Amino acid sequence: MPKVKTSRVKYPNGWELIEPTLRELEGKMREAENDPHDGKRKCETLWPIFKIAHQKSRYIFDLYHRRKEISKELYEFCLEQGYADHNLIAKWKKSGYERLCCLRCIQPRDHNFATTCVCRVPKHLREEKVIECVHCGCRGCASGD
Repeated sequence: MPKVKTSRVKYPNGWELIEPTLRELEGKMREAENDPHDGKRKCETLWPIFKIAHQKSRYIFDLYHRRKEISKELYEFCLEQGYADHNLIAKWKKSGYERLCCLRCIQPRDHNFATTCVCRVPKHLREEKVIECVHCGCRGCASGD
């Protein structure tokens, strides 16, 4: 007889402290996904989703690595359950990537001439001062800004 799968998840200690914020961000994500995209470019429709995903990951990253307010068990639980992007957090730990907005900005295959995104260029080296990334709408995530 096959094992019956249940959707019961055992939440670690401290979950009740971060749950309201994560639920609020999930609600915003749902609104962003259902938001009408009339009159927007195709790439602009995804910008709010990238922004909220970045906020969720940054919130969990800051709680664990900077403020040390949550346990390692809770941190790993959040990564496993998909509340945060573990690949993005891994990049934030490396020098030069502390303010990275999304992983698409550093993938050379997504850009002309096999380089990184224009938002990765420090502001003092740009010819144009106001620039938006095509992929996520970022206005500059270079750590040297």
